[in-house]
Amino acid sequence: MNPFTYARAADVDDAVQLAAGSQAKYLGGGTNLVDLLRETLERPTALVDVTGLPSAIEERSDGSLLIGAAATNTAVAEHHSVRTRFPMLTRAISAGASAQIRNMATVGGNILQRTRCNYFYDHAGSRCNKRSPGQGCDAIEGANRNHAILGGSPSCVATHPSDMCVALVALGAVVHLQSTRGTRTLPLTDLHRLPETSPDQETFLKPGELITAVEIPALPFASDSTYRKVRDRASYAFALISVAAAIDVKDDIIQDVRLAFGGVAPKPWRAWNAEAALKGKPATLENFCVAAEAELSDASPLRDNGFKVALTNRTMVAVLDALVREKNGGSNP
Repeated sequence: MNPFTYARAADVDDAVQLAAGSQAKYLGGGTNLVDLLRETLERPTALVDVTGLPSAIEERSDGSLLIGAAATNTAVAEHHSVRTRFPMLTRAISAGASAQIRNMATVGGNILQRTRCNYFYDHAGSRCNKRSPGQGCDAIEGANRNHAILGGSPSCVATHPSDMCVALVALGAVVHLQSTRGTRTLPLTDLHRLPETSPDQETFLKPGELITAVEIPALPFASDSTYRKVRDRASYAFALISVAAAIDVKDDIIQDVRLAFGGVAPKPWRAWNAEAALKGKPATLENFCVAAEAELSDASPLRDNGFKVALTNRTMVAVLDALVREKNGGSNP
């Protein structure tokens, strides 16, 4: 039993004051944190309940969308502007969990959820550097079918489990942060750390820092975006791989494109190399294949997950081809 105090924050200022100077954790829907507490994988000295903090979804004059961190996953997925302007986000959230979990889980909590690596949870029988730094990583030589092919290290090959974050990364989302030291913003692509030699340090959040909102910049061509998740079973399984994609094509030339992968890395993976390889090129299957190969050229598959390289490649190509065909009324020149 790990004793801790509990307090419900009245507002953001109250929340960061309550968390200051302690090993506190912010409690949203609790869909991941409560499990971690039960398994003694998290041992906070205090819980600060932030479920009463801002949850509004605000459409702003510059075309961006500001989502309160306490908004539930259901509220975001069902919001009219999200469904019509950023459908990849609705599809990602809907693919991520059961309705009951989506009704409880918050945006801030989803972003900060921890890996579902079996070795991380098996604190009685497995070594895990993420759980106990310096202990070793049994996944590297163990059952690693579900583990990372990109961004891993000799210290950790666990994957980030969020579907929502994959779409948000593709959309260029920015997180708004607050602590007793003030406020700041950070691109979501820069929030999560790669494991390198310190896999227990999962984000670049500062002590006591609270996610207060997520901003999605205006992106007109994202209205035709999509999210495709490949998993072992259709019902609420974590992704083997997933692809979030949006593409802007004029006169058969790619003007802009957004791509991100899930299930393949310790963080939501923005496919920067693939995007760069596609911009200004004809929207053809050949170019989609070249771009996928450019992104996956640094993949380091493990014994059991080499299939993820080809699966990610084929899924990215298929998703882009489907988006272009939809724009062209069913054909891709």
